[in-house]
Amino acid sequence: MSALVEFSMFPTEKTQSKSTFVARVLDIVDKSGLAYQLTPMGTIIEGETVEEVLAVINQAYVELQLDCERIYSSIKIDYRKGPVGRLGKKVHSVEEKLGRKLQKG
Repeated sequence: MSALVEFSMFPTEKTQSKSTFVARVLDIVDKSGLAYQLTPMGTIIEGETVEEVLAVINQAYVELQLDCERIYSSIKIDYRKGPVGRLGKKVHSVEEKLGRKLQKG
């Protein structure tokens, strides 16, 4: 089984720049041991189950609740029976069909 979860999370009442808060969230994601990809608009995490990934996101909520009054988040979930490892395969599949590598970052 494989769950790809894309999410973004940040406080709404703090400074215009959110990178300090995003860094705190990414510290939790990185320490989770799950595969992930940071993008300019969010983070994609891959786990064996939706529950496993949502547990990491919940830890991020707990962290930001320490000093944030209001937290905004957006979450998209793609669950599929099959092996973990789709994080890179999805991009590779599109590149294969195009016959070339796509720009990254």
